[in-house]
Amino acid sequence: MVSIGKLHFRGHEGDDNGFSEEIIPMNIVEGKGDLMGLVRRDLPERGLSWKIAKLAGPGETPYTAYDREITTRAQIWLREEAPKYRNKPWALFVSFVCPHFPLVAPADFYYQYPLDKMPMPKQYAKEERPDHPYLRDYAGSFVYDRYFDPDKLRKAVAAYYGLCSFVDDNVGRVVHTLEALGLADSTRVLYTSDHGDNLGARGLWGKSTMYEEVAGVPLVVAGPDIPRGARVRTPASHVDTYPFILECAGENRPELYDHHPGHSLFRLAHGENPDRNVLSEYHGMGSTTGAFMIRHGKYKYVHYVAYRPQLFDLEQDPEELRDLAGDPNYAGVLEECRARLHAMCDPAEVDARAKRRQAELLEAAGGREAVIKRGDLGFTPPPGYPAVFG
Repeated sequence: MVSIGKLHFRGHEGDDNGFSEEIIPMNIVEGKGDLMGLVRRDLPERGLSWKIAKLAGPGETPYTAYDREITTRAQIWLREEAPKYRNKPWALFVSFVCPHFPLVAPADFYYQYPLDKMPMPKQYAKEERPDHPYLRDYAGSFVYDRYFDPDKLRKAVAAYYGLCSFVDDNVGRVVHTLEALGLADSTRVLYTSDHGDNLGARGLWGKSTMYEEVAGVPLVVAGPDIPRGARVRTPASHVDTYPFILECAGENRPELYDHHPGHSLFRLAHGENPDRNVLSEYHGMGSTTGAFMIRHGKYKYVHYVAYRPQLFDLEQDPEELRDLAGDPNYAGVLEECRARLHAMCDPAEVDARAKRRQAELLEAAGGREAVIKRGDLGFTPPPGYPAVFG
């Protein structure tokens, strides 16, 4: 299995990341990454938050250049290396960076989205924003929205959409190479992402929340034995990719994943609807308390160890504009969701365990003041570019 592009591992020589070869990998800075994320109380303001609004618009960045190189390297590998694997399966992991910040899109893609047609983010007006302590914590640390005005807001949205189209174009080039080589009919393709972006909704930018804009990521599979054009509404998770990938590699041995929470995407694609809850959790930068989310039928339940929960009906309210957690009519649903989460894990124990480990790492890095003095990274530089803290 070969990787091309972003990995975000430690990057230490000798680490086994599961790949036989890592081509132009982008790993965390200095093998440490975003140390400010270790600070989980009295959150400091992020020093480079101003860059998102100031830079938003058309142009090129190290990230767009990096993604173009990733595309080229993937095309080269498919043409020169894939044909060597005639008697055993091969796997290629192609990992792009865009549409990650900065919100700067190549002109050909940025100008596909006229500024006068850019929608206002939902619940953006200050009087519309939900008042929840978890969101206040995050917005008080990542103060991105402080630097936006209506003009910059439209540019940011257009640039994000443009970057999404830029990614689509790069993915298309890789897939077209598969087709040109006659490999498309015998190759399974899995397309997904690690997170989305708030993109101004509720005055928030970046990730770190459990709203659908962030937690609801694309998951598309195509190839042999996968129904063509089918849309699966069964909630799925990245844990479901593990048994799927093993089966694709010819390792269809249930003993490898009998006790794993994932359900193969093959089974989900063919209609299986397991009785389970999809789980997401967060313990990182911009938060003072662990956040846990489960999907239970049409409901999304968000549990905060230190704060009140949230509950949304995604069928009636897909935009998550109405939090039902305080409505006595949904007390039974709230309790059922809470019980289901606790059947999967003990949120308080997991939160405490994460914070203990973060405290250890914080001490090893010199303590709170040293980490804050090191500064905000903004975004990880690709290979060949220096890290800039602020």
